[in-house]
Amino acid sequence: MILNWGATTQERNAALPCDALAPAAFSADRAISIDAPSSTVFDWLCQLRVAPYSYDLIDNFGRRSPRTRDPNLAQLRTGQRFMQIFTLQSFTDHEHITLQSGKVAVTYAVRAEAGRTRVHVRVCFGGPRLIGWAMAVGDVVMMRKQLLTLRDLAEQEAARTTS
Repeated sequence: MILNWGATTQERNAALPCDALAPAAFSADRAISIDAPSSTVFDWLCQLRVAPYSYDLIDNFGRRSPRTRDPNLAQLRTGQRFMQIFTLQSFTDHEHITLQSGKVAVTYAVRAEAGRTRVHVRVCFGGPRLIGWAMAVGDVVMMRKQLLTLRDLAEQEAARTTS
């Protein structure tokens, strides 16, 4: 559970851009299916530029992560800040966002899948394996909440646009 939440064996074995930023790192995979178009889901991932969308009391200084999407945040360029501590290292529109903070690298990969969207996130923790493992323990709780929140927001937006 600590290393994997929701990711399939195929996803866990896939190469992602974060792997090159932290080779031989301790990695953890998380994934979720979302009933919304991949473009909508990707645009919600871009909202991570301004807020973590997890437990706001803990990781957003008590401020609520925005519940409406700002289209300007989808205009990406490398070097931008995400969630206050990460820097955008690389991206492909509507496919992936790859971030780094120190020895931690993260890729949020998006793909359309049978009328839904699949989000696969890999977090690579560089440095000593014991520290990486300890960080993965806390990360699974925060990342699960983040992905569930983003899923709910993307699905609500998709439902509004189809009704």
